[in-house]
Amino acid sequence: MYNKIFKRVLDIIISLTALLILLPLFIPVVFILKFTGENEVLYFQKRVGKNLIEFEIIKFATMLKNSPNLGDGIYTADEDFRILKFGKFLRKTKINELPQIFNILFGNMSIVGPRPLIKETFKFYKETEREKISSIKPGLTGISSIFFSQEDKILKNSKNKETFYKEKIAPLKKSLELYYINNQSFYLDFKIIVCTALKISRMSNKKIMNFFPGIKTEILKIEQLEKLIF
Repeated sequence: MYNKIFKRVLDIIISLTALLILLPLFIPVVFILKFTGENEVLYFQKRVGKNLIEFEIIKFATMLKNSPNLGDGIYTADEDFRILKFGKFLRKTKINELPQIFNILFGNMSIVGPRPLIKETFKFYKETEREKISSIKPGLTGISSIFFSQEDKILKNSKNKETFYKEKIAPLKKSLELYYINNQSFYLDFKIIVCTALKISRMSNKKIMNFFPGIKTEILKIEQLEKLIF
């Protein structure tokens, strides 16, 4: 089993280093958000964390304040009217996710782990699956983050986003998260971090899947979803 203390120490070292490196980026982002859009800098949302305990995930604000009560509610698709102009840039570059470094320092999250979901979508998993997935801290990145990086585009043209998510996306995400839980290791975390960087640099799922031979079937199904929608 992956040593929890060792992983926590790595989380703190990597997070503090990243924070120092990213500080020059955070300052202009904070300034722009403060004086554009709805003058909101940070967005806090309840997610299901370790042992099924909810916590508030921290992101840069990218959408209208009242967005959960507008449009498609909890589901956000590509070109969603609720996304602010600067928010589109932050979401495309994944910069909006970077404040989760503080979640890692606070101990709510880890660098690598299952992506934390809101309880409305986490309920699509069976109780035993929810318990297993939440047995460890959620991560800033993870296998589902890599292979579902185009989720907003996949959802874009679906007529009923909740049904589509429940029937098509949730089962695949669950399989990816359970694969991670069952194969935890320092080497797997290292591969996920490397592949996250490759994905940000626009490498395709089909090329990245060679790093994860145990989940090729799931990845190919995600590829089919992307082809179906696009």
